[in-house]
This record gives sequence, structure tokens and C-alpha cells, in this order.
Amino acid sequence: MFSRNESLSQFIRLYPVISFLVAANLLIHIATQIPGEIGFTTFWTLAGVNGLIAQGEYWRLISSVFVHADWWHLIFNMFALIIFSPALERMIGSFQYAIVYTLAGLIASTMTFVFQGPAYTSVGASGAIFGVFGLYAAIYFIYRERAPMEIRQVMLPLIIISVIMTFFGSNINVIAHLGGLAAGFFIGMFIFQSKKRT
Repeated sequence: MFSRNESLSQFIRLYPVISFLVAANLLIHIATQIPGEIGFTTFWTLAGVNGLIAQGEYWRLISSVFVHADWWHLIFNMFALIIFSPALERMIGSFQYAIVYTLAGLIASTMTFVFQGPAYTSVGASGAIFGVFGLYAAIYFIYRERAPMEIRQVMLPLIIISVIMTFFGSNINVIAHLGGLAAGFFIGMFIFQSKKRT
């Protein structure tokens, strides 16, 4: 479920939404790393700056999900996306996966805007990725012992550890992580309860 043995071309064909997300995150990060005014302007035009969102720059609620603070931030999030998301894109379909990812990221950013001060700046895909974790939590909650073994043995411990680390790491947007997780869980409950009834 979480082992990846596809070639690059196979991965792109099987998981088009994930492939697009990884490419978009990578290209935007490269743009923000261009020395001088171009990189600086790109970063600060897309970052989730609460004070500017309050002034009407609402695109930052979603554009900030595609901006990362540094290469390690990007690599960590894209690794999680590539490893844990393909099973979900295959399970619920590319269109639904795209909706869930976008909603989780948007809700995480919106909660950050609501509960943090105007000077707060947020970047990164982790709120949306926690939404992916929330989907797995919903699958377990609905199916319990009939859920795939990988969810019970890998995802549940990973979710618990990730939530704990959220409170102990530095420069972590706790609200975005928890907001994304909750969004993914409740969206997942709706999706998989519907599937269970059919």
C-alpha cells in the first residue's frame, strides 16, 4: 500500500493529481529560491501573511500551501505526499482526492488566519498532508478491524506520533496541522460512509 515501485512515467499516469502537486510545489519553491528580487517577491506574494489576508488578499489561503520555507521543508512534505497519498488517489479517484487535498489545505490556512495574529506568516503543505492523514483515520474509524493492515499498523501510529511531534517541534503551525487533520477526518467520514452504504 505504501511501497512505491512504479517508474516515473507509471507514477505520473497512475497518480496525476499527486504528480501535479509535487511538480507545482517544486517549481514554486525553485522560483522562491531565485536570488534577488524575483525569489523574494514570489515568496512574499504567495505566503500566508495574516495581516495581508485581512486586507483582502484571500488567494494566500491556498497559495501558501504551495510555498515552503527551505529545501528540507519541501522535501519532507513531498516525501509524505509521494509515499502516503497514492493509495488514496487510487481509492477515491483523482477528482475527489484533488478536492479533499485542496479543502484540507484551505481549511488549515483559514484556521491559521482565524486563530493567529495579523503578524503571523504560514507556509507549507503540511496542513493538506495532515488532511491526508485524517482520511486514513476516517477509514479506520468506519471499518475498524476490516481496514487494511497498513492503516492499522503504519498509519495510526504515524498519525499519533505526528500529532505529538506537532506540539514539540519548532516553527510548526500547530493550528494548521490539527485543522488539516480534522478536515480530512470529517471529509473522509462523509466519503467513506457514503461508499459503505452503496
